[in-house]
Amino acid sequence: MIKAGYAYADDTIQEEMRDQRYKGIASKRRDQSIEENLAAFEEMKKGTALGYCLRAKISVDNPNKAMRDPVIYRCNLEPHGRTGTKWKMYPTYDFSMPLVDSHEGVTHALRTTEYADRNPQYQWFIDVLKLRQVYVWDFSRLNLIRTFLSKRKLTKLVDNGTVWGWDDPRMPTVRGVYRRGMTIPALREYILKQGPSRSVTLQDWKSFWATNKKLIDPIAPRYTAVETKDAVIGIIINGPADAYTEEKPKHVKNLAVGTKQVTYCNQIILDQEDVKLFEKDEEITLMNWGNAIVRKIAGSSPITSIELELHLAGNVKKTNKKITWLSAVEGQTLVPGELKNFGYLMTKDKLEGDDYWEDFVTKEEDFYSVSEAVVDENAKELKTGDIIQLERKGYYRVDEEYAGASQPLVLFNVPRGKENQ
Repeated sequence: MIKAGYAYADDTIQEEMRDQRYKGIASKRRDQSIEENLAAFEEMKKGTALGYCLRAKISVDNPNKAMRDPVIYRCNLEPHGRTGTKWKMYPTYDFSMPLVDSHEGVTHALRTTEYADRNPQYQWFIDVLKLRQVYVWDFSRLNLIRTFLSKRKLTKLVDNGTVWGWDDPRMPTVRGVYRRGMTIPALREYILKQGPSRSVTLQDWKSFWATNKKLIDPIAPRYTAVETKDAVIGIIINGPADAYTEEKPKHVKNLAVGTKQVTYCNQIILDQEDVKLFEKDEEITLMNWGNAIVRKIAGSSPITSIELELHLAGNVKKTNKKITWLSAVEGQTLVPGELKNFGYLMTKDKLEGDDYWEDFVTKEEDFYSVSEAVVDENAKELKTGDIIQLERKGYYRVDEEYAGASQPLVLFNVPRGKENQ
């Protein structure tokens, strides 16, 4: 390229070169001799001309700034991960891609629309070097609300400890969404549904997670959890004198998921948020048991205990409140758990041109919330990566399995596509 007059060596400082390209001003090195360019190029290869770069000689004032003599080689003395210090200069991405694509037999180069202004540059390299043609197929990149997708920005969040790492469940990485509960088949289906459109749109996370819910709902086993904060003791005045267990399906609509043991006794625990909506003498449904009538409510803000009278002949379809519960029989070991729910990475749906992105990173205290809970004994069998449904609370992925008193069960909430995530 140098010998044919298509490239030249340039030692213009970066700031000045950027200004010249913006204003359409030619570099002082643009018309130097081929011999001078070759000499400088040799020194670049040796690593003794660090102030130089190699530029393609395309245009000075093309309306498309990508065509204004772009840099195609830069010096870099940093050791390479595989080749060490063998090379002292490296090609730019824009220069190497058309060469590699053509050489490796690529027929269609799939590029997001943000590279559209570089397509003429891509074609210029193909033509000048007389390479096999490659068809460039543009499509719009996936944009999601309240999310950074720039690798540079995400790297900074990881490096400065704003997030836990690349697999943080708030990160829009494959590892991140997988850890949060996205399944690979659902991720594949969602991406394929987007298609190769050129239209630039801002997607909501709802459809992303709704695709996942459609696949996990038929197979996620059901468990029960009660939040420990202000949990309410329920005394069943006509309950069984002795505790007993029954085998129940983990998924009433998919018996292949298996069964679980449900314990029944005359004392149960319930969520404060449920009980504070009860009224005296109201008939409710205890899920996996039957109807009961609220006979007494003790305390307020918070309620401390209630008395219930079983009414198993009652019609569960006619009650307004279907309540989850856990037995409080002595000797039973409920599984302590932490339920974690995550927020958005950004506080704004879409950044405008004058927005400084770091001003809109969600503060740590708003990133996620944690609820302490106890889960039914069957949860002891859960393993890291399992996806379950806590009845009436939502879907969860096991991030850390239960390992005794020293390690509670850690569950990450999996959005259902109905929330704003």
